[in-house]
Amino acid sequence: MLFPTFQFFVFFCVVFAVYWTLPYLTAIVPGLGEHRLHRLRMGWLLLASCYFYMSWNPIFILLILFTASVDYIAARLMQQTETVWKRRALLIVSITLNLGLLAFFKYTNFLVGTAIGTLNLFGFENDPIVLQIILPLGISFYTFETISYIVDVYQGKIKPVRNLLDYALYIMFFPHLVAGPIVRPHEFLPQIGQVKRWNWDRLQLGVQFFVLGLFKKAAIADQLAGIVDPVFAQPTGYSSASVWLAVVCYAAQIYCDFSGYSDMAVGLAHMLGFKLPRNFNLPYLADSIADFWRRWHITLSSWLRDYLYIPLGGNRHGEWVTYRNLLMTMLLGGLWHGANWTFVAWGLYHGLLLSLHRAIPWPRWTTSNLLRPFFTLGTFGLVSVGWVFFRAQTFSDAAVILQKMLWPQGGQSFEPAVFALASLALGGLLTGWVVSALVDLRRIERRIPAAVLGTGLAAAFVLAQILMPEDGKAFIYFQF
Repeated sequence: MLFPTFQFFVFFCVVFAVYWTLPYLTAIVPGLGEHRLHRLRMGWLLLASCYFYMSWNPIFILLILFTASVDYIAARLMQQTETVWKRRALLIVSITLNLGLLAFFKYTNFLVGTAIGTLNLFGFENDPIVLQIILPLGISFYTFETISYIVDVYQGKIKPVRNLLDYALYIMFFPHLVAGPIVRPHEFLPQIGQVKRWNWDRLQLGVQFFVLGLFKKAAIADQLAGIVDPVFAQPTGYSSASVWLAVVCYAAQIYCDFSGYSDMAVGLAHMLGFKLPRNFNLPYLADSIADFWRRWHITLSSWLRDYLYIPLGGNRHGEWVTYRNLLMTMLLGGLWHGANWTFVAWGLYHGLLLSLHRAIPWPRWTTSNLLRPFFTLGTFGLVSVGWVFFRAQTFSDAAVILQKMLWPQGGQSFEPAVFALASLALGGLLTGWVVSALVDLRRIERRIPAAVLGTGLAAAFVLAQILMPEDGKAFIYFQF
């Protein structure tokens, strides 16, 4: 059930209507106090989230409920014992179970294929084996959330949840269930206990976020896919100019696709009285690769920092250990995105860039505002090269694309109208980013009459519906 579909629109309207009309039960059902009403609402959200997940593949609801139950029990037992080795054993069991399930569903075919390929290099002749394993939707995201919960309980940062249904709602809350943002327990669990009250301003904010995300997805990301997909499917047939256009368009596509989903998730949560963390902050205006990772997929990069990079030692044990930790963190971050060596290469590439950025003694004059546009352009170029490995299906395809980017070659070219459409989309995005960075849009928005703002949102919504492909493209990050 994709966000930009009529099926989801009907689903959310029903969930929204029941959720906010439940207070009227107090006038019908005697003795139904505010606390019981709130618990009823949370139960309704959990049921709605279960239905949302089961609309894709009903059987996997058992998997997510099983992992949630194990983590809940492990955290409760951890609270009841002060013995260090028992607490550590519970932590290891919980993390091993969650990572084991993730590895089985996501990496079994990858590991089997790698093993067979390695044996073939030594003269063995084995046919490829592909097991028919269905990847549970959102498993990469909710696995990281379960790990953050059990680790935080172990470290004493939070207390274990007393109600299993509250923990299940934390994991399964449908706006962020499939592709994030990755929500930390201290960010979401306290909100479950807060009584929700109707707020027109918050509803408006939620609608704005949702429409903005929908517009990014349907009007920009899905349109640019028509340029990106053919080139990455057969890169040998296209000219260098077309390859460059496709790579730049993919950088814009993946941003609009993923940040569009995040915006819609944040908007839906606001409409239900919840707040999800920000996931993007104008990443392509970053002036260094380190700055890029502070702005791109913020909830993932901060998770990798807190639960992987820092436990490995962070930057506390000398430069070489720091470089090792950066490389290991980004390698595993790349592998998290997909079971393919191209994702590992993408992670290694960013690990090397982060290590080089840290190793170079940058002079003071490099921080000048006059030079920032050049550093921003250079950072975007480096990130775009990385996207080639991220998007290409094989290393040979990536090599062809990079070769054509470095040395001009002939081949099939796009029509002038395609270049014009891409220029319009990319120019509009760049303008929007620069304006967002220089102007306080929230302050301007408060001065716009409600009728004008409502008309603009309605126009953006209608335009997104018109431009949306009939087949309804899934979000890129759904595959992870």
